[in-house]
Amino acid sequence: MNSMRIDKWLWAARFFKTRSLATDEINKGRIQVNGQVVKPSRDVKAQDTVVIRQADFTRTVMVLGLSPVRGPAPVAQALYEETPESLALRAKVSEQHRLAREPALSITQGRPTKRDRRDLQQASKGWGDRWSASVDE
Repeated sequence: MNSMRIDKWLWAARFFKTRSLATDEINKGRIQVNGQVVKPSRDVKAQDTVVIRQADFTRTVMVLGLSPVRGPAPVAQALYEETPESLALRAKVSEQHRLAREPALSITQGRPTKRDRRDLQQASKGWGDRWSASVDE
């Protein structure tokens, strides 16, 4: 086997759980082969460079082998080799995520308590006495 479809290879190499997910990502333009945006039917062969944009980072891998079936993870990892630049970028992004502040911590107050709600209602009571917003004389 000299070449195979890129969507099938991405599925066999376990980058995506199903071929249809791989096809969707290819159609969105998130997969490049040798620097070109491709279609799902594009053939990939050994020594091709595949760029995969996933979540927050981009993986660049070199195709080492082809497999018509989806095998266990160690076999799938033998189908490609990630470039050193890609590994460094992934480590950098994961370190940034690890050191990033938890978004939930930026919330200073949660839902108002019963007392807070009553205070808010009392503060807005000034408008409740009138039947319109115009000033009565």
